[in-house]
Order: sequence, then C-alpha cells, then structure tokens
Amino acid sequence: MSPESTGQNEHNLTVYRRGFRTWRGNRPFWAGLFTMLGGAPIAYFPYADLHLGNMTLAMSTTAGAGSLIIGVLLITLGLTMWFHSIVRVFAGVAAILLALISIPVANIGGFVIGFVLALIGGALSVSWAPGVPKADEEAPQDAPAALPLDEQHSESVLHGSAVPQQPAGDHDAASGYDGGTHRAG
Repeated sequence: MSPESTGQNEHNLTVYRRGFRTWRGNRPFWAGLFTMLGGAPIAYFPYADLHLGNMTLAMSTTAGAGSLIIGVLLITLGLTMWFHSIVRVFAGVAAILLALISIPVANIGGFVIGFVLALIGGALSVSWAPGVPKADEEAPQDAPAALPLDEQHSESVLHGSAVPQQPAGDHDAASGYDGGTHRAG
C-alpha cells in the first residue's frame, strides 16, 4: 500500500460525517428538523411547571390534550419528511396547518416559538425539491466578443453542442492521406 493512499487510513468519524452529509442532501433535512423542533414546545409547555423558589407556576390549560396531539403530530411529520420524503408536500402543508391551529389551542403556539419553527419547517418542506445530478459535460465554449450579450446567449444555445464538420476535399487520394477519416465515412 502506498503512503499516498488514504482509503483505509480514513478516520471513522470522517466516513460517518460524509455518509450523513450524503443522507442529509437527499431529503428535506432542515424542514424535518424545524418541524420537530416546533412540535416540542407546543407539546411541552402545557404540561410544564416553572419553579421560582418556593412558588410553582403551572402553565397547564384545559387544552393540554389538544396541544399534546398537535406536538406529537408535528414531530411525526418531521420524521416523515426525513424518512419518507416522497410525501414532503403533504407533510409540509399538514405542518403549516397544525402550526396555525396551535395558536388558539396550545398556549399561542408554544409561546410563538413552536408556531414559528413549525411554520418554517412546513414551508421548507413544501419548497424542497430533489436535486438533479449534473451530466458530465465539456466546458462551455465562449461566445465571440463582437456580439451583443443577448445574441451571445442565443448563439450558444443554438450551436453549443454542435460537432465541427471537416471540410470536403481535405485529402489527397494519390498519397493515401485521407485527413483522418476512414473509408466507410
């Protein structure tokens, strides 16, 4: 094994990090994360007790079950965005609707924190589209400088992929030189 080869000497953390980056790039990762982070305060605040010295401040309301259901559904939708990204538009619209419903039901949407996070997550999920892999292409050819900018663009679109033709009569039959072409073509 040569000293330049890094195939087996890579650190496991680097391999896992690259694998996670690839996994994250193939799905609406940030949309799912924001949606799950939005569901947590919506589900948590109605059941939380804040202790200030000897005094306990309870934020529980009569809509505790409704806010728990909304929070759990938002967390489930966030996981759905991660692991079943084909339904990302449905999950995003459902997350937006649940975020809006959480305003009157769950302590003003988890004190606006959960509402905003779930709204951003739903919007990111609706707007996410899978990437299209780039085809291996040659470097684009520069357009002539004498043409105006709009003509340069139209010319490069029309003739950018054309193959240059060899001029006819470029070979000498007596010497056997045929200009690089074979007899069939």
